[in-house]
Amino acid sequence: MQRQLANLLGNVTRQVRNSQRAFSVTAQRREIFKVQSSEDFDKKVKKSQEPVVVDFFATWCNPCKLLTPRIESIVGEQQGLIKLAKVDIDEHSELALDYDVGAVPVLMIMQNGKEVQRMVGLQDEDKIRAWVATAVKNAKQ
Repeated sequence: MQRQLANLLGNVTRQVRNSQRAFSVTAQRREIFKVQSSEDFDKKVKKSQEPVVVDFFATWCNPCKLLTPRIESIVGEQQGLIKLAKVDIDEHSELALDYDVGAVPVLMIMQNGKEVQRMVGLQDEDKIRAWVATAVKNAKQ
């Protein structure tokens, strides 16, 4: 039984290694980050030359949980042209207050230290995709 299981796992591993489909998680990791402190926010968001989507969320917020995979996927599609900063309002309430976040989820696009756009509440993927694409296009101008 153990030998059959080992052979099965070996075959799966070989299939994965020999697969024609290549993927990388490192590029997305650089584009998506969780804000650790106010100083981290200043350095990675406010001083960023490229646009940054700031996702104000809470771990207990169900709409936030639904929004997370949508926004992460859409930012990943932009291949580094825009970043995503995740801000937990329970951990960083001062940032939420600074940016008038009264309810979550809130998505905000910042560039060169200024808020450019804001989207409040759970949105569908098409609306978010168009919103992010507009921000990327405007940043190039």
